[in-house]
Amino acid sequence: MVTMIFGSFIAGSSPEGSASVAYPIFTLYLGIMPDVARNFAFAIQSIGMTAATIFILNRKIPVDWQYIKYVTLGGVVGLLLGTYYLIPLVQPLLAKLIFVSLWLSFGIILFIENRNQTRKILDKLAYLRKKDVAFLVMFGIIGGLISSLFGTGINIFTFCLMVIYYKIDEKVATPSSIIIMTIETILGFALHGLILQDINHKSYQMWLSCIPIVIFFAPLGTYVMSKISNKTFSNFLYFIFLIQYAGAIYVIRPGWLLSIFSLMIILTGMVLFRYLGRAKMA
Repeated sequence: MVTMIFGSFIAGSSPEGSASVAYPIFTLYLGIMPDVARNFAFAIQSIGMTAATIFILNRKIPVDWQYIKYVTLGGVVGLLLGTYYLIPLVQPLLAKLIFVSLWLSFGIILFIENRNQTRKILDKLAYLRKKDVAFLVMFGIIGGLISSLFGTGINIFTFCLMVIYYKIDEKVATPSSIIIMTIETILGFALHGLILQDINHKSYQMWLSCIPIVIFFAPLGTYVMSKISNKTFSNFLYFIFLIQYAGAIYVIRPGWLLSIFSLMIILTGMVLFRYLGRAKMA
């Protein structure tokens, strides 16, 4: 219950889904099997993030529909490919270490970018060329693959692209990413619940007990996000990325080999996101 209070609030107030909180705690601390945690994430987010999306649409909070449309298209493809072909090949612990290391690298670069007082910030995507459409769909596919493993991922992965490369305001990219993850998580829930039918009784029990919590705290998170300043919101993101990484390291307790691997992912991610931040959209 406590996990989902924080998880649903973060899901509604940031580009992270509630699974970014629930998945590591469930799998690494509580010993819940990864497939159970993933399916629960899809199930509970289908309620909480839908509530947040309804709040976003009802309050007319600015979003970018081009971003939502093309990323979601790729996300559906990635979700299907990941569910049927990727899940059997990936070790959950290693995947989670990559997950938190990559987002920490993004947080570092976002911090550096935001220190630049002349940084260009846009309210929405400009006219998209075929190259941009292909770029968004490709990132959506990769994000869908990530979501198939953890029950979340497409939202934060494509958020990185929007903020660093396309210079979209974080407070526009965030509600847009919430809508994307809402669509992705409903499809994921339907895929596992109706087609694969691999959601067990324990997942449904957890889901039912947490519904009242996420219905309240996810929209609350969205409301808070819409009221705070850009600077405060960016600081909130840095805090989430740092705590998420520190928590995963504390639970995983990697040896020196995995620690070096994590450091290499962080450095590689920093180089990638720095390149995207400097690249010209020509």
